[in-house]
Amino acid sequence: MSDAKEKYEVVIGLEVHAQLATESKLFCGDSASFGAEPNTHVSPITLAHPGTLPKTNKKAVEYAVKMGIACHCEIAPFTYFSRKNYFYPDLPKGYQVSQNVHPICDKGYITIHTNGTKRNVLLDHIHLEDDAGKSIHDLYPDYTCIDLNRAGTPLIEIVSLPDMHSAEEAFQYVTEIRRLVRWIGICDGNMEEGSLRCDANVSIRLKGEIKLGTKVEVKNLNSIRNVKRAIEFEVERMIKMVENGEKIIQQTRSYDADKNITFALRDKEEANDYRYFPEPDLAPIELTEKDVQRIKELLPALPQDLQADFVEKYGLSAYDAEQLTLEKDTADFFLQTANISNQYKAIANWITGPLRQLANDQQIDFSQLQMAPEQIAGTIQIIDEGKVNFSIASSKILPALLGNPDATALDIATKENLLQTSDTGELEAWIDEALASMPDKVKEYQKGKKGLIGLFVGQVKKISKGKADPKITTELLQQKLG
Repeated sequence: MSDAKEKYEVVIGLEVHAQLATESKLFCGDSASFGAEPNTHVSPITLAHPGTLPKTNKKAVEYAVKMGIACHCEIAPFTYFSRKNYFYPDLPKGYQVSQNVHPICDKGYITIHTNGTKRNVLLDHIHLEDDAGKSIHDLYPDYTCIDLNRAGTPLIEIVSLPDMHSAEEAFQYVTEIRRLVRWIGICDGNMEEGSLRCDANVSIRLKGEIKLGTKVEVKNLNSIRNVKRAIEFEVERMIKMVENGEKIIQQTRSYDADKNITFALRDKEEANDYRYFPEPDLAPIELTEKDVQRIKELLPALPQDLQADFVEKYGLSAYDAEQLTLEKDTADFFLQTANISNQYKAIANWITGPLRQLANDQQIDFSQLQMAPEQIAGTIQIIDEGKVNFSIASSKILPALLGNPDATALDIATKENLLQTSDTGELEAWIDEALASMPDKVKEYQKGKKGLIGLFVGQVKKISKGKADPKITTELLQQKLG
């Protein structure tokens, strides 16, 4: 199969839906929050009662433009909504309000990193639309339940060109979209709750061919990992079919994550006729250059801009800069701490090391860590002054600071008797105990095996429970051992 794979080029285009984090729905004041009792976030407008009139959510338009700017798109000065007509049980209007002719954001790109290289994945457009409700099939054996709480919530659909060529590229693309929507604050990116959803259009062609192969659309991809797994399975399935002389049929498929397979939902030989026409009840959206500039000024510094800043201004490595900008919370924490301390490398190490590990251990987001930048700056300072070592600071002082905003690292170290000692009398007692516990190693050292000094320092550190100053300990050991 590996030999067959080498003959083909994979072509992937993704459609990513992001639910915008507005308080209300796209065309009415109903709550857009997740998790309420079924059919409680509804009103006559959500339910499409005759005579009701929708009104566009201004914040949703602003959020769509924010994403467009972040993705280097052209922002349309004039756009409007259309009715996309189709029947589905959880679509109360009998049509979806979307943008098919003049999307609010055109072209653009998303930058991804794969195999140590960076490239731009080209976008076709980003458009606004409202969501359907939700059909629930597993509550009763003979009935499907309909929850319309989600109906009418605002979405942007980010549509790429067929510009990805591996499951790994698709994985990195969706990862970057999730980072971006969270970074600029327009979507929580939670795929498990459905606020970020992805459909993949996959095809294969012989290398060197220009014409695209027959595409298959894979739906129900509810995690970034499943995007990758589903595409990998689908590519392998399609190559096997072609190699066996079978014809690939254009169809819509779903992905079963438990079995790691895709299966056909329906054939899609012809394009659907949605009978689009302009939505008569909604005014067009007009955006001036001044409007776009105002929205642009609301954006935070974007990850790639900050990465360059961290390298140039703070002298960090490209790797550290990339790690700090995986989430906006870590980047913000670095900047806040860097305003207090100029130990920039140490700050980066603490954030990407012990602090991130602490968040992972507690299964919380970095933003939920109850730790102040001043506390980390203070911890770095007492390490730098030789009052404690890194190991004691990370294992004992850091947990004690957590959730204790008024405490300082020096307070904790003093209270818990963790300060390193340079008292030679106390140090010599620990050294004598350490050397007495390993007489054979002492003889080896005295015969010329000088590398054992680290073993002795470590033993003194263990006996002193981290309180022995390593520099003075090393000097005293060398003197004692002759």
